[in-house]
Amino acid sequence: MFPALETELKQQTLPDPYEDFMYHHLQYYGYFKAERGSLPNSATHQHVWKNNPRYLLSGSFGETADLIPDPLQKEKHLWPTCLSSTVHRQIEAVNRDSLMLSSPLLKSRQLLHDDLGEVNSRLREPRDLFAFFSSSGPLQAPRWPIECEVIKENIHHIGNEKVPEIVGEEKGTVVYQLDSVPTEDSYFTSSRVGGKRGIIKELAVTLQGPEDNTLLFESRFESGNLQKAVRVNTYEYELTLRTDLYTNKHTQWFYFRVQNTRKDVTYRFTIVNLLKPKSLYTIGMKPLMYSQLDASTHSIGWRREGDEIRYYRNNTEDGQQPFYCLTWTIQFPHDQDTCFFAHFYPYTYTDLQCFLLSVANSPVQSQFCKLRTLCTSLAGNTVYLLTITNPARTPQEAAAKKAVVLTARVHPGESNGSWIMKGFLDFILSNSPDAQLLRDIFIFKVVPMLNPDGVIVGNYRCSLAGRDLNRHYKTILKESFPCIWHTRNMIKRLLEEREVLLYCDLHGHSRKSNIFLYGCNNNDRKFWLHERVFPLMLSKNAPDKFSFHSCNFKVQKCKEGTGRVVMWRMGILNSYTMESTFGGSTLGNKRDTHFTPEDLKSLGYHVCDTLLDFCDPDRTKFMQCLAELKELLQQEIHKKFKELGQDMDLEGSWSDISLSDIESSTSGSDSSLSDGLPVHLLNTADELNQKKKMYKKKKRKPLQSRKQRNKQYQKSNLMQESKLTEDAPEGAGFASTLQKQPAFFKNSENTSSSMMKNEKPRLNELNGRDKGTSLGPSKMTTLILTKNKERMQREKPGFTVSCSPKRNTNPSQEPAPDTKPNWSRNRYPATKGGRTTAVVYPSLHIYTYP
Repeated sequence: MFPALETELKQQTLPDPYEDFMYHHLQYYGYFKAERGSLPNSATHQHVWKNNPRYLLSGSFGETADLIPDPLQKEKHLWPTCLSSTVHRQIEAVNRDSLMLSSPLLKSRQLLHDDLGEVNSRLREPRDLFAFFSSSGPLQAPRWPIECEVIKENIHHIGNEKVPEIVGEEKGTVVYQLDSVPTEDSYFTSSRVGGKRGIIKELAVTLQGPEDNTLLFESRFESGNLQKAVRVNTYEYELTLRTDLYTNKHTQWFYFRVQNTRKDVTYRFTIVNLLKPKSLYTIGMKPLMYSQLDASTHSIGWRREGDEIRYYRNNTEDGQQPFYCLTWTIQFPHDQDTCFFAHFYPYTYTDLQCFLLSVANSPVQSQFCKLRTLCTSLAGNTVYLLTITNPARTPQEAAAKKAVVLTARVHPGESNGSWIMKGFLDFILSNSPDAQLLRDIFIFKVVPMLNPDGVIVGNYRCSLAGRDLNRHYKTILKESFPCIWHTRNMIKRLLEEREVLLYCDLHGHSRKSNIFLYGCNNNDRKFWLHERVFPLMLSKNAPDKFSFHSCNFKVQKCKEGTGRVVMWRMGILNSYTMESTFGGSTLGNKRDTHFTPEDLKSLGYHVCDTLLDFCDPDRTKFMQCLAELKELLQQEIHKKFKELGQDMDLEGSWSDISLSDIESSTSGSDSSLSDGLPVHLLNTADELNQKKKMYKKKKRKPLQSRKQRNKQYQKSNLMQESKLTEDAPEGAGFASTLQKQPAFFKNSENTSSSMMKNEKPRLNELNGRDKGTSLGPSKMTTLILTKNKERMQREKPGFTVSCSPKRNTNPSQEPAPDTKPNWSRNRYPATKGGRTTAVVYPSLHIYTYP
């Protein structure tokens, strides 16, 4: 009836070229076996995907205004049904050639067209084989198993956990603040007992009445370091820690007191000026709290407390070094209580003195533990040196003893080192058979607190010189860094007379768990891997605390000034830094628990136990550990080559690979780069270096032995006598000889006593070798020593001097059991050869710098 409409319908049923191709393609590969008529045709199914987003001209996904109809729909508007078939034939005859190229019916459906019919260069994506999101329809609901009952519930994530925003004193109320804190612009000048003169000011706010619930803060006590407290809400406080004195950094340790507490109220504390980007607080570590009421009524001391603990970066940016915040909530156990908070269990200088006093007053322990003054610190505080060993029966036995050196608290904020030292001293001073055996075969040199000044003032890392002492063990500034200068000098003299088997400096670590060692790789093939045997043995003796896999033995350039590296370069093969975590263990039965003081003290015992295994005459354990280390190293080398994508046959040559190339750096350590010397000490250091160079040029080559020195001395004396005899008158020859002889005796006595005085005090302290008898088999020398002995016995009744290698019996060196010992401030108060020596110290109390 309508020829034009029939022609249009025939044209609409023409197959799409793309669909015809896909039909044959799928049928050829066996993916489609249906009839041709079952294929969806674009000409008859335009209403299904008319509004598909792939037909957007502009490429946008959600704008329906950009949708254009399918080309077939356009064609319906261009070919209205009212036209006659004659008109259609005429148009087709005119445009027959162009129709094959430009007709939308014959075009590929993969090209996009704009509103004017021009071809867009972008191809249309093929029709999806799976369901896709529709811009106009809803999302497909998730499909459940038919056995599940389902309710409609949806929660939207709105961001990260909220952390307290720093308010500051502009919007809060300052409730505690120190008046003035020495910074890096100033330097230490003097000290006194009790600190600053005058009346102590009350820095905390004054309570308005019994209903006032403001907390009262305080930190002006030993090891305390809170600088400011700001009340930002009723029960919320922002805390600022004091930096290390005479610096502008090193804030990690904290220790402060609060009073006027309220029970069953949630308080929040936020420390706002921490400097380390990582902390153990992010993996579960908690602060420590101490309640005086709990301690007095329930005998409960320090304990881990706190909830909602977060360690995060401070968002306040002022162009300086970024700060980090530690926040936690707490509920106090009592009303009107006095509580303390700390980063770790405190161990103060007073605690050490009380312990050493008990040792000195013990009639048993004082027999084999001699307490000496190593030096005085910059502020005049005593640095103690303990020499622990059993009296030897013969000089040969005393000379055969090896030495072990232990030090702690060079970083004052790492109190965990003191707890390990406490456990070591408790065991080595006990009557245990193992402790007695250790005292028989070793001489222990112990410096329990290297940096008493920093411990007293509450520093975290530095001394009063404003520098990290563990970066200045090479220093020549004796007056500015006395503690480490004298420690290094003591070990240097110790090495001249006996082998030092082990040196260990005890530290704390704020970013890694467990306890581990840093050592130094040995380049001598004779002792290859030997420095790793002791740490491996320690890990076997304390498997739930000590981690061998956390140990590192790479020597970095930035660590050349540390005690570990300096002592290693002085010749101590087993030179270590022991790092103890502030948190807890990830090993064995102690996994996911905080370390307590008892845990750390037990490690001090394990150090002693490992020493016995390490020096066991039966070398089975040693060789077993050595074989295990070689196997572990081989596995590590294979792992490294595998990571580099290389295959290498290591048979016979793997032991020649440098260990430093295998190990990673100790970047995980709590290291601080050396800041160099303070400005006011630069000129002093330059002057000392110049004097040292001039002294080396003038210094003559020393004689190799005492025998050579004695011969040279006697030769020079004979030459002087012969010269004086020749110059004197003949008649006075006999008289001159008589006058010279007492002078010779006098010179001999001075030489003998000076040599004994300059000898290292360690041997004569505890049955050491007699230095006086080693001057040679001269009868004159024997006579001189005998006369000296008789003279001193006459001058000091009860004080006996013997040339035999017996322990020094000077009563001043051994305090009576019932009397309080007088700890001399002299460095070595012992008398040598019965002659008291006055030790002159430089002024350590007042300094005037250029």
